[in-house]
Amino acid sequence: MSSNIDDLIPNAAKIRKEAALKEAEKADEYVRLAAAAEAEKHALIERLSKPSGKSEEEKIRLASTVIQRAVRNGLTEVLVYRFPNSLCTDKGRAINQMEKGWENTLTGIPKEIFQLWTDYLKPRGYRIAYQVIDFPGGIPGDIGVTISWDE
Repeated sequence: MSSNIDDLIPNAAKIRKEAALKEAEKADEYVRLAAAAEAEKHALIERLSKPSGKSEEEKIRLASTVIQRAVRNGLTEVLVYRFPNSLCTDKGRAINQMEKGWENTLTGIPKEIFQLWTDYLKPRGYRIAYQVIDFPGGIPGDIGVTISWDE
C-alpha cells in the first residue's frame, strides 16, 4: 500500500469526536433558530398589542375592502383577524366562556377592531364574533374575529 492505513481508515475515537462536534453544531444552530423565532414572536405580539397607527378613514377603507371582497365571493361572513390569546388581559378565558364584558379584555389591534365595529359596522347591521379557534394542548390558543352580515 502506498498510502498510510491511518490516513485511509481513521481511528474510531477520532470519528466519534468529529460526529459529536457536528451534532453540537446542529444543536447550536437549532437553539439559535428557536431563539430567533421566539424573539420574532415576542416582537410581533408587542407590535399587535399597541394601536395600529391607522387613521379612522384608513380603518374604514380597509374594512370596506375586506367586506366587499367577501361579498363578491358569495360569502355572508369573513374572518377579518386572527391573534394570539396573549393580546387579551385574561389569555382569552372570557371570550372562550362567552362572559359578559369579554370585550373589556381586548388590547391593541383586537380592541381597535371591536371599536371600529361598535362605531361604524354595528349601526349598519353587521355582527362581530370573537372566538377561540384553536386549543393547543387543550388550552385556548389563537382567537379569530369574524364579521357577518347575514340574517
